Amino acid sequence: MTQIVRGAIHKNSYRDSVELMGIAAQLEQLPGVSRAGCVMATGANLAVLAEAGLSEAASGNPGPNDLVVAIAADDTAAADAALARAATLLAAGTGSSDTTTEAPTAQTINEAVAELPGANLALISTPGGYATAEALKALKHGLNVFLFSDNVSIDDEIELKLLAGERGLLVMGPDCGTSIIGGVPLGFANAVRRGPIGLAAASGTGLQQVSCLVHRLGSGVSHAIGTGGRDLDERVGGRTMLAAIDALMTDPGTEAVVLISKPPSPLVAGRILDAVRGAPKPVVVNFLGGEPAAVRAVGAHPAATFEEAARLATALARGETPGSSDGIADTGVIALGRDAAGRLSPGQWAIRGLFSGGSLAGEAKLILRSVLGPDRHDAILDLGDDEYTVGRPHPMIDPRLRNEQIVATA
Repeated sequence: MTQIVRGAIHKNSYRDSVELMGIAAQLEQLPGVSRAGCVMATGANLAVLAEAGLSEAASGNPGPNDLVVAIAADDTAAADAALARAATLLAAGTGSSDTTTEAPTAQTINEAVAELPGANLALISTPGGYATAEALKALKHGLNVFLFSDNVSIDDEIELKLLAGERGLLVMGPDCGTSIIGGVPLGFANAVRRGPIGLAAASGTGLQQVSCLVHRLGSGVSHAIGTGGRDLDERVGGRTMLAAIDALMTDPGTEAVVLISKPPSPLVAGRILDAVRGAPKPVVVNFLGGEPAAVRAVGAHPAATFEEAARLATALARGETPGSSDGIADTGVIALGRDAAGRLSPGQWAIRGLFSGGSLAGEAKLILRSVLGPDRHDAILDLGDDEYTVGRPHPMIDPRLRNEQIVATA
């Protein structure tokens, strides 16, 4: 069925992205609506709308301070009803169906510091065009920064991390989705027990996965420091990961350290490994697709998968000698796999992977390639990519997107 696209532009109406995702999720529940997006009209967001086939909704030259509601629907009546519902929810000032009155809060970094003079960390979640200025203010106030915002230029990231280094502070981000500092979750973090294992990661889903596996294995996390996905890019130089290593090595509550990243720049990977050469605490290195020999050469422990990283770190934190990994050790999982394989027809050979994170998808690709070889045409998707999440919650928060893909694939 042909879909129609309709939109509305709300001038000078900034809203937090979490509120907008909540509104979009409600709109997609309306009859006849197949897709809804609510975004600030930044250049990056307009480009994502175009990629999603919703650019018609943003006609009228909206600016970065304007809010765009985009609807794809079966017919005009359904689209108009969704736009009207969006206006109602925006007027209520919340992405929730239940409206509550909130107490006034600080509107600027200066006001927040005045209200909480003992604070040492600022969480910043603004459109990328404004995020750098706010992060600079926070750093100049002596605050560490958790920078949730994306669409921050790499030059701005370098500037922020240089200033943080000069002042002995951390910049976690930009586009940092998760951290746990002293047991306090930042962004989208999992509920895991505190314990002796410190994590530093240029991968949000990798950080979450390893922290959950550590918890499942009976240990816990002292700190989980997200660096932002570009930190191990050659231009940024791994500045936050290097600072995180220093912090974890001197932290009395950390007994073992895990470093996690998507494939890093070889130059930066070498710099990171040099930083842990002869470290006073055991270090596990999980750089997807990395070279194990280079890790062993500096006295660290290589881990090919997130599961192996968690198992090694848990053993090392307990003072145990880690054993070799033989891959999947769960006989129940092996039995399920054999049973499923026995029910396939000869023509069913392709693998479809539907993941809620780029690092999880990347790990699956590496494992499949190592077992089955490179000459295949499997589709391993990261449903958290911008292509799928414009104006709607990440599937880690709202599983409907992945559920839809599972049904469509099956």
